[in-house]
Amino acid sequence: MKRTVNTTWYLSLAISDFVFCAFLPFNIAYGAMENWIFGKFMCKFSSWVMFLNMFSSIFLLVVISVDRCVSVMFPVWAQNHRTIKKASVVVVFAWVMAIVFSVPSMIYRDVGHHMHRTICFNNYTAGTQSHTVIAVSRLLAGFVFPFIIIIVCYSIIIVRLQTSRMAKSTRPLKVMTALIATFFICWLPYHVFVLLELNHHLYDRKVLDIGLKIFTSLAAANSFLNPVLYVFMGNDFKQRLKSCLLSRMENALGEEGNTISRYLSRTSSMDGRASTHI
Repeated sequence: MKRTVNTTWYLSLAISDFVFCAFLPFNIAYGAMENWIFGKFMCKFSSWVMFLNMFSSIFLLVVISVDRCVSVMFPVWAQNHRTIKKASVVVVFAWVMAIVFSVPSMIYRDVGHHMHRTICFNNYTAGTQSHTVIAVSRLLAGFVFPFIIIIVCYSIIIVRLQTSRMAKSTRPLKVMTALIATFFICWLPYHVFVLLELNHHLYDRKVLDIGLKIFTSLAAANSFLNPVLYVFMGNDFKQRLKSCLLSRMENALGEEGNTISRYLSRTSSMDGRASTHI
């Protein structure tokens, strides 16, 4: 595809999700064996990658929402000022912020031993107040503020589309509703259980552990839903994908036909020479 502002957003989002998925085998193996065998560095690094994906993808979704809102509200300004260079700067800034918010996961992640098993866990024993600060900052920066910005942006877009003749169908409304609902459903339960863990002595520890595992997986599923909702549901993407696949098939079939033609012509010429020799 031709490089544009939109493809810059989607490429960065795809890289974030791909890096996260590349480290999933470590977490899958840990969940299956219930024993961490990859050492202290990978314990810290895999956790850091998870939160890096969390913050980078969320920040990028906010950027995409704001960009769409600006494009709808100020189309002329957006056409003149939305450049690939500026988009790249915004993407770099989003990644830097994601790295900053992910650093605590690398600092407090540790390896220990429990019931003859090696575990990879968050070690907040050195400072219990740090656990509260990190949990609240993740809630605010990773859910509350992004969700408010996303819902405001898409509400403005929906109102704009309904009050103008820009929307010829209800499809944009359905897509935007799906975006908001998916973000809310994937991330809210995770942050709720993280906050409950702050007062773990008030709740059943087993319920908290199971809930964190389930809702961490649900939050991770957002990496799968991102491309479905933000890319594949776009009409332009489907048209480009269809034309690209068709052109690739035509080229492949054309090359195969040319190869067969060359083979047949070569065979016939060899048969001609053989009959001459006879």
